[in-house]
Parts: sequence; C-alpha cells; structure tokens
Amino acid sequence: MPVGPRGPHRSTVVGMSEDRSAAEDRSSQESSEDRSAAEDRSSQESSEDRNVVHLEPWTGPWPDDDPDANFKAEVALYSLLDPLTTIEALGANLGVPVGALCRSVLARWASGGSGGLLELGPSMVQRLWDVCERAEGEATDESRLAAYDQLRQMLSWLRLPLVDPAGYGDHAP
Repeated sequence: MPVGPRGPHRSTVVGMSEDRSAAEDRSSQESSEDRSAAEDRSSQESSEDRNVVHLEPWTGPWPDDDPDANFKAEVALYSLLDPLTTIEALGANLGVPVGALCRSVLARWASGGSGGLLELGPSMVQRLWDVCERAEGEATDESRLAAYDQLRQMLSWLRLPLVDPAGYGDHAP
C-alpha cells in the first residue's frame, strides 16, 4: 500500500466505458444475462476500450498566493478519504457496477455549476455577479461590505419561500 505524506492510501483504478453505442448494446444484452456473466465480459475488455482514472491522494504543495488555493486545500482534504469504501458498498447493495457509480458521481459533480445556473436562472446570476463586480471595481473595504450586505439581502429574498410561508397561504412549499 503506498504511503502518502499523511499516511497510507489505497491506490485505486476505476474504469469507465468510452464507447456509448457499445455500452447501450451491452446494456440491452445484459438484461437477458445473469449479472456474473456481465461482470466477466466487462473485466475482459481491452484497455483501449476503457477510460482509466487513478484515484490518487494529493496533498499539495501549492504557493501561498495561488488563486485556486481554497479549491486545492479542499482537494487535499478529501484526498485523505477513500471514496471507494462507500461506492463499493453502494454498488454491492444496489447491484450497480462501481465504474457506473463513479461515472455518475463525477458527471453530477462536473455538471453542478450548470445545475446551479438552471436553478437560479441567468438573470439572477448576473444580478448577483453585478453586485460583486461593482464592489471589486471600487476596491474598498466599504464597497465590499456594502456588497456583502446587498448579497445577503438578495439571498434572504430568494430564501424567503423556503423559511416563511407568507404570501403562499396554505400552498407553501
């Protein structure tokens, strides 16, 4: 077992099918086959037919002035965990291949920004951004504090239906 700067880590490889039509063909075939036969076929695929991702621990380093330091710190923090413990248990309980679960989790995370945009809508995202841009343009502590207050009020207004049924009568969400 490899040992990283903060202790032992399991090195893991997760494979995901690259060819969508082949995956659809396999899916229709698998519905008439038992699960073990499908797993045997999957394990025999050549490496050219698969995407392989190495789940590796990473704890840095990065420079103090790195603009992405917060994100990298979060990556380093989550690198201390082994996500496959949960994924493998979920796959075993649901009968879903580990690679399919990993693909789903990664796709959901990667598309989260687009989902957030759809939730808020482009005009609200632009209104929120305008507040930040105006404050950064003025580049003073006072303008940033005023922007924080304005954003807090805007978010409070967006959150209102979730915490106060006022205006919704008996049909509150």
